[in-house]
This record gives sequence, structure tokens and C-alpha cells, in this order.
Amino acid sequence: MTDNITLSNRIRVYRAEHRMSQDDLAKAIGVSRKTISTIEVGRFVPSTIIAMLIARHFGVAVEDIFTIEP
Repeated sequence: MTDNITLSNRIRVYRAEHRMSQDDLAKAIGVSRKTISTIEVGRFVPSTIIAMLIARHFGVAVEDIFTIEP
């Protein structure tokens, strides 16, 4: 059932609005820049904790950043 589901995200949009690099965001939430990069381009699905840390950093709900695409 979950084989055809994709998790899209708006991390790049939020980073741009806050004038942050991938490295800035990574340092702010305690992960590597590569982690942010792979999540941003959709090669890696973040853990619930990482998704929540990103959302909390930007002061928004997880659903504002991450969307399930059928």
C-alpha cells in the first residue's frame, strides 16, 4: 500500500524565506548537511523526530513542510 506514496517537502522554500543554507539548518537541528540535502531532494524520508525538529525550527506544523503524494 505504501509503495507508491511519495513524501514531498517545502524545506527549500522555508530555508529561502529564512535566508538559511542547508548547513545552517543542519547545525540548528543537529544533523549533517547531507541529511538535509537528501531529505530536500526526496532521496531520504526523514524520521519523525527529524521532521518535527525541522518544523519546530521554522515554527510551523509538520504538515506545512511535508506532504504525502499519492
